[in-house]
Amino acid sequence: NIGSSLDSWLREEGLYEEVSATAIKRVVARQVEAAMEEKGLSKSEMARRMQTSRAALDRLLDPDNAGVTLSTLQKAAAVVGRQVRLELV
Repeated sequence: NIGSSLDSWLREEGLYEEVSATAIKRVVARQVEAAMEEKGLSKSEMARRMQTSRAALDRLLDPDNAGVTLSTLQKAAAVVGRQVRLELV
């Protein structure tokens, strides 16, 4: 199974957490962007409704920027009628 051998290799190299965080961030950024498109929201309007700056929204939508706060993510989710769910597994 390639997935488990890749996970093992990433763990051995000490890269698993970083790669996993980047993958999660990319998925979340795509989901927010898709929800914005579905609602017909521009970046400027999305930022206004989130009561945040356009720069903060750009950081959220940047798939390579893992430094997004949970608060910003929750605001974005609320604006597009979604929820954030987190769990430890």
